[in-house]
Amino acid sequence: MAQHLDLGRKGESIAKTLLENSGYEILDENWTHGKAEVDLIAYKDKVIIFVEVKTRTGNGYGEPEDFVDDRKQKLLVNAADEYIYLMNHQGDVRFDIISILFDKQANYKIKHIEDAFWPHAT
Repeated sequence: MAQHLDLGRKGESIAKTLLENSGYEILDENWTHGKAEVDLIAYKDKVIIFVEVKTRTGNGYGEPEDFVDDRKQKLLVNAADEYIYLMNHQGDVRFDIISILFDKQANYKIKHIEDAFWPHAT
């Protein structure tokens, strides 16, 4: 497997553990719809949370969360719309980003950004 995919999977595993330890129930992992993949779908306090995990080994080009651009947000929102429809969810929805930044010694900083963005009108 490519090194960047290994890093991404490691980041998703760390993010999943963080969420579970914070009382979230993980509903789905790597859920796909069309061209979109939602890394984690969680549930807490009657809210479905769609989580994008961004893992990087450096921030020379920006923080990991900076890579969730408008295009990626629209893909996530479209996938979320389908998931909500399939699950017949009537409650609130939230979009979070979990940013993980590794250093050269394999230590990492993790940042959970709740309500990271609002769905854009399409």
